[in-house]
Amino acid sequence: MTQHDEHVMLSEVQVQTISENLQSQLMWRASRLDELRALVEGGGGTDDGSKQGVLADLAATERTITEIRDALERLADGSYSRCADCGTSIPFERLKIRPLTRHCVPCRQRHEAR
Repeated sequence: MTQHDEHVMLSEVQVQTISENLQSQLMWRASRLDELRALVEGGGGTDDGSKQGVLADLAATERTITEIRDALERLADGSYSRCADCGTSIPFERLKIRPLTRHCVPCRQRHEAR
């Protein structure tokens, strides 16, 4: 294992920062989900296009909430800052920008190239 491959643990401050960010996102998304569900229950728009847009937003919001909860679980079990593919550390700087990411940059690039 090279020095680059060694897992660098997040500091307590970094974990707290990410946790607060994720909790804030979760609260905002849950509120948005309630709004979207109310729109659907109330008729969800005047035409099929509007209703489809609301349903698409609702599905995307549900997916994001699931991703946030998954990230919080990974944060709790210590696997949060590890790439899901290669197991190397994901730098804190990347996690601050993309807190839901599960991949390091090289693995993400490989996924996008497919």
